[in-house]
Amino acid sequence: MDALADLEKVQSRILQRLTNLELSLLPDHFSHAHSLSTPSAASSAAGDDKSTTEGRLSVILHTNGVKDFIFKRVPSDYYDWPLEARRDVLGAASVHHLCKSIVLVNTQAPLNVTDCSDRNNSKYYAVVVQYTARFNAETVKNFLYALNCGQISKKKFNMRLAPEETSVKLTGYEHNGVTCIGMKTDIPVILDEAIVKLNPDFFWLGGGEIDLKLGIRTTEFINLVKPFIVNCSGT
Repeated sequence: MDALADLEKVQSRILQRLTNLELSLLPDHFSHAHSLSTPSAASSAAGDDKSTTEGRLSVILHTNGVKDFIFKRVPSDYYDWPLEARRDVLGAASVHHLCKSIVLVNTQAPLNVTDCSDRNNSKYYAVVVQYTARFNAETVKNFLYALNCGQISKKKFNMRLAPEETSVKLTGYEHNGVTCIGMKTDIPVILDEAIVKLNPDFFWLGGGEIDLKLGIRTTEFINLVKPFIVNCSGT
């Protein structure tokens, strides 16, 4: 069974590479960006069904003027794969274009700070970082301290990964499926500066379900989500 599973992975990677090669040979007016905003018949059907996660998020994206995005389903053992294999199955430009969303909680927030009503001093933040990067919570702490003009003591900022049940309650999404689009709570978002510098400016993150991934143009993501852009990681 393991040999069969390995063979299926190899076949998936070969098919994805062939698809990428075909796209690269298309005439200029069929650019990669255009192909991403023109979903297949199957994707269109899912996008028209508001009862599905993909359909609900597609409506949110389209309604807010986002044109350059795509959803892709991945195998159930996707997270057991190396980053190179994940890159290939998604058709991502590089492993650095593979990102994740995590929810942080300020464990030292003042007693009156219990929700996300003040984006400058929120109890929770959703942070988008690359899988290849090392997240640095201290830089987020320093950013928030500066954002509040030093009027709040640094001791009142201690950013830690929120418990899984808290993340699910706030976002409505399970672990590995978290996305910043359509969250249950309007959690302020922090986008790592390294993602903004990626070329091409199109990255992948969770799509609302464990086996659903969302690829989106960085500029359109920023226009929609209005994140804080912070240098909060290293490689």
